[in-house]
Order: sequence, then structure tokens, then C-alpha cells
Amino acid sequence: MNIAPNSYFRTRKRLMAAVASLAVVGTVGAGMLATGTAPVLADAVRVEAPQMPSFADVVEHVSPAVVSVKVKAKIQPTADDGSDDQNGFDNLPDNPQLRRFFKEFRGFGDQGGQFGMRRFNHRNHGNGEPRPIAQGSGFFISEDGYLVTNNHVVSEGSDFSVVTNDGKELDAKLIGTDPRTDLAVLKVDGGGNKFTYVDFADDSKVRIGDWVVAVGNPFGLGGTVTAGIVSARGRDIGAGPYDDFIQIDASVNRGNSGGPTFNLNGQVIGINTAIFSPSGGSVGIAFDIPASTAKQVVEDLMKNGSVQRGWLGVEIQPVTKDIAESLGLKSDKGALVSSAQDGGPGKKAGIVAGDVITQVDGKDVASPKELARMIGAFAPGKSVDVTVWRNGKDETVKVDLGTLPASDKQASNDDNSKQSAPAAKPDTLADLGLTVTKAEKGKGLVVTDVDPDSDAADRGIQPGDVITSINSNEVNTTDDVSKAMTDAAKAGRKAVLMQITRDDSNRFVALPVGKG
Repeated sequence: MNIAPNSYFRTRKRLMAAVASLAVVGTVGAGMLATGTAPVLADAVRVEAPQMPSFADVVEHVSPAVVSVKVKAKIQPTADDGSDDQNGFDNLPDNPQLRRFFKEFRGFGDQGGQFGMRRFNHRNHGNGEPRPIAQGSGFFISEDGYLVTNNHVVSEGSDFSVVTNDGKELDAKLIGTDPRTDLAVLKVDGGGNKFTYVDFADDSKVRIGDWVVAVGNPFGLGGTVTAGIVSARGRDIGAGPYDDFIQIDASVNRGNSGGPTFNLNGQVIGINTAIFSPSGGSVGIAFDIPASTAKQVVEDLMKNGSVQRGWLGVEIQPVTKDIAESLGLKSDKGALVSSAQDGGPGKKAGIVAGDVITQVDGKDVASPKELARMIGAFAPGKSVDVTVWRNGKDETVKVDLGTLPASDKQASNDDNSKQSAPAAKPDTLADLGLTVTKAEKGKGLVVTDVDPDSDAADRGIQPGDVITSINSNEVNTTDDVSKAMTDAAKAGRKAVLMQITRDDSNRFVALPVGKG
């Protein structure tokens, strides 16, 4: 039971007073005995301590559903030349202690800081038998033996088993994986027996400061419980396009990967997948895949063995305040289309570079990350209404979504944007702090120099960039640039939106009007 702050401090005050009284009684009694006086008998002092939260009931309820996951792989036979050097460790100094240290801890930091892969590094002597390579955690989500863990725990394995809370080891079959969210589903044959399982929570109700309990298999110990609170929500740690992690401060270490984090109702609010750790151990910053994400992915994996996501086929970037100002947007919400892939669903529907996607099927788009999650939640072939901000007003286009490619690279590269070294005489755009010349094919202006004290330099424009348009109008001469700047000023805009091509990709930069 949680105690309100005032009540807690009153209880603490009574507790300290009682302890002090007990100390006085002990002192007086000792003095009387020393002088030969009959001891004073006092009633036993009872101290009512504050009732702090206990997680015992939750742990007792959920522990049977949590398992340790063991992974083995068939390693190709290698020559036994007496060397343990593998995977880039050949150049370590000839120091056994140093080599053991690095062998013990390699595997940390995989996949943008993910942890939990305990590499046993057993040497293969040529028999090709499966050897242990990883150890993590998981939990049952159905009574017939389906369980969830991390993709990075099982990704290199060929044989899998789980160890239940009562010590039984059972063979498991890999049903499917989803690397983009780092989730995997295994299946255990219970031989007619039913497994204790847990449910996913509605993580939209999870608040910062809520108590949580993590259960898992850190360092191969199995059945370990730690507690803490929710530290933050919506964390983006650079692991992928669907980053939306719950941050907790419950101690999570190597081997906890794939294990559940519970609320005090015994429901799973998230799955342990990553830690921030300069030292390699827990520093109280761990990240969970939200239950809402996991539930949807797991259902797809159980049904199809894979996850098929909708695909829009556009490259996007954030809408900054300067970009919003240059486009006449009231806020910096949405996702700016930097390019639409040839043959992609977006381009076929009429979405073009410079559009700002503000809604999908009537739901607001706050950021590029949110757009990626929204589109990915639709099935391929789904027809959706995409609202874009274009030429100062909203337009809606209907898009038949495609299937997200297996590769994370979603936009094609072509050679159309590559420019040879400029041969014409450069011109100066003093107001912008740029020196430019015509592109070789006459499409756009190649930046040859940037004033280091200019807004252009501050916003990352570099020599070699190709300016292709300003405020959606093509620019091929400095006069085109000047006209675009003048038109923006007349329209009351404080900035212009400049489209830049660099290394076969497009991006947009907002530059203030009339500033050098």
C-alpha cells in the first residue's frame, strides 16, 4: 500500500520517537543494574513501521509464466590451431586475462545498444553439433505454449529450448521473428499440459512514476525479480523506424532480453529489449517494447510467421519551425516528403517532394516516426486517405499501400541527381551567403562555396549540394532564386523552403528571407 507523503512523515516521526524511547529505557535499566538497584521492567515497545509496497503477490502470480530461453547454433567446423581469436580479436595483446574479458563481454551493443546476448564462445572441434551461443528470457502468452522473446536472442540460433520456473527444460520451435521491432515467437509442446500465461496490458494507461516489476534470467541466474518505476515514455534510441520505448529504472542486465515488465496487476506493459550502459551493466536505464506494439506483432507472427506492413514509398524528414514558417503551416507537426520513390504507392497516388503529410485516415501525424508507425500498422493493399499540405492548403489523396520491402532502404537511388563538377563561372547570392553555378545538365544550381557565418552554413548546406527548387518552384538561375525570395517576402513569409540534392537523396532546408 502506498502512503501519502504527510502520513508517511507522521509515521516516520512516531517511529523515530519510539526508537529513541527504547534507547532511553535500555540506558536507564543498565544504570540501575550497575548500582545494584532492582531493574525496572518496562512493557515491550511495539513500533508500527510504514507499510511499503510489496511485490510478492504479483511475483507469485506471474513467475510461472516467465522462462529462460536457451539458444544453440550449428557452428561450421574450424581448424583447431590452438587459437581462440575470432571476429576481430586476432590483434589483442597476448594476455589471457584481457582476452577472457573481451570474449566474455562481446555481443554488447548489438543492434543500436541492445543487450542480452550471452556469448559462450565454445570452440567447435569439427563435429558440427549445436553449441550454446545465447541466453535470454521469455514469457508464455497462451496456455498451449506460445511464448515471446527478443529477435536478437534467437536470430543466430538453430536449436531452442526453454527452462520453466520449476526447472523443467523443454524443446521449443521458432514460429517467427520481426527484426524491426526485435520480437520473436517460440512454441513449446506441452504434451497436453497447459501452461500458465500472462496478458498484455493497455500501455496507454501507463504513467511516468508507476511501479513496475521485471522478471527474467540475468546472467543465466533465472527467476530473478527486480522492481522500479516507469521513468519515461516514447523514447527514441535510434534502434529503428518504430522506436517508441518505455523507459524503466528496474535493474535489467544481460540475459533479461525478451523478459516481461509487469504492472502491479500482473499484466505485461513491455518487453525488455535494450539498456543504456556505459559500463556494460545496469545503470538504471532500460527500455521496453510497449505492450501495444508487441501484441500486434505477436499476433501476426503466430498467424503468419512474419509481419507484413503497409508501405507508402516516400522519404520523409521532420518539419522544423523554420520549415513550417516557409510553408505557411500553423505548427511544426507532420512529416515533410523529401522524395517519392519511382514506382512507389505514394508517387503513383500523386504525392510529391515538398508535400507535408499531416493526416492519415483523419488521424493527425505528429512526426515522421509516428507516420512510419501509422503506415506500418496497415496491411499491404489497404487504401488510405493521406492529407498533405501543398501550395498553402490541404489536399487529400487516396493511396493503395504497398508491402514494406525486406530491406530498410525504402527509396531507390538513381543517377539523375548526380552532378559533374561545375564548369561555368560561379555567381554569388550574397543575401543567402552562397556561391553557386549552373548544374551541368542545366537543372538546378550547384553550391560552390558557403559563407561560414551565414544561415545557410548554420543549416548544413555544403559545397557540392544542388539546389533544385525553392518553395516548390524550380530554380536554374540566380534570377530564379531572387524571384522566389522576393515572392516569399511579398507573401509575408519569413523563410523560404529550399530543396537540396546530396548523395542521391533529397532534403529540405528553410532559410530566412532577407538575411545573410
